Amino acid sequence: MDLRKLKTLIDLVAESDIAELEVTEGESKVRIVKSSPAQNQMVMMQPQQMAAPVAAPVAAAPVAAVAAEPTGHIIKSPMVGTFYRSSAPGSPSFVEIGSSVKVGDTVCIIEAMKLLNEIDADAAGVITQILVENGQPVEFGQPLFIIA
Repeated sequence: MDLRKLKTLIDLVAESDIAELEVTEGESKVRIVKSSPAQNQMVMMQPQQMAAPVAAPVAAAPVAAVAAEPTGHIIKSPMVGTFYRSSAPGSPSFVEIGSSVKVGDTVCIIEAMKLLNEIDADAAGVITQILVENGQPVEFGQPLFIIA
C-alpha cells in the first residue's frame, strides 16, 4: 500500500468518529485503531487511586518509612522484562540469601523480548535480600537484590 494512502487513512480516522478502520488491498491489509480519550483517562486514573492509599500511611508515620529503607548496595533492573532466579526451570538459583558475590557474578536473568539477559553483580558482598519473586515482571530501575 502506498505511504500517501496510508497517511490519508490515518488522517481520516483521526478527524472522524470512526474508532477502527480495516482496509484490504490485494494481499496487503491495514488496520488502524484510534484510542478514545475516555480509555486514556481510565488508565491514568487507576495508578492515581493506588498511589493515594500508599502515600497516606507514609505521611502519617515517617519513622516507619525510614526504618523500611533497605541498607546496603541495591542491584537494580537495567530493563523491563521478566525476572528469573535460575537459568532454567528446575536448575539451582544463581544466588540465595547469604550467597557471597563478586563484581561480575551473574545474579539473575531478565527475559526481554524473548532474549535472556544475564544480570551481573555490580558490587561485591553478601546477598541480604532478594526483592523479586521468580517469574515476576520487573520495571527499569526496580530494585532486585540488596548486597551488604
